[in-house]
Amino acid sequence: MRAWPLLDLVLRTPRLELRPVRDVDLDDLVDAALSGIHEPHVRPFLHRWDVGSPDEVRRNLVQYHWRTRAAIAPDAWALELGVHLDGRVVGVQAIEAKDLAVTRKVESGSWIRQDVQGRGIGTEMRQAVLLFAFDVLGADVALSGYLEGNEASAAVSRKVGYVENGRGVVAVDGERYEDRRVRLDRDAFVRPDWRLQVEGWEAARRDLLGD
Repeated sequence: MRAWPLLDLVLRTPRLELRPVRDVDLDDLVDAALSGIHEPHVRPFLHRWDVGSPDEVRRNLVQYHWRTRAAIAPDAWALELGVHLDGRVVGVQAIEAKDLAVTRKVESGSWIRQDVQGRGIGTEMRQAVLLFAFDVLGADVALSGYLEGNEASAAVSRKVGYVENGRGVVAVDGERYEDRRVRLDRDAFVRPDWRLQVEGWEAARRDLLGD
């Protein structure tokens, strides 16, 4: 897409394609969100965009992706990558950075529909975005976090090499939760036994790096 070449970026793994979310992906993402993302007792998100009527969830998700895409600039951006599995979008792997050229630091977050969990998809999509961060973007550090009780996210973080990097306290729906932060240095990354394929980077790099 000449007007917005970032949309042509593709990260390929053995099973997945990760691509910036397009409008054509939003119906699949709404379906994924409404199908269920987590058990009722788990609070994976600080901002509960996934709670409410189907119309409220749809509006929250679509407006968020439009706002986030429009705000991308080389000095501060959040890239929302749709996770494509077997021809449909099953979730999102996000990566964001501010003043990356100086900080060499990225942060990430993700979610996938519950009916594809337990198959290593969460690990594979996190590995993909970390390979992109360290080997393409030139990051030295990747940060992430999870709320207490979100063992699936914690397990993926441990598996790829993150270590604990502090704790805080947050309120979600009027309840107290511990916010656990994790950090991964480039040299500590437990790399997968496959190679990431990246397409469309040369055309898209100016939107993220400004060069």
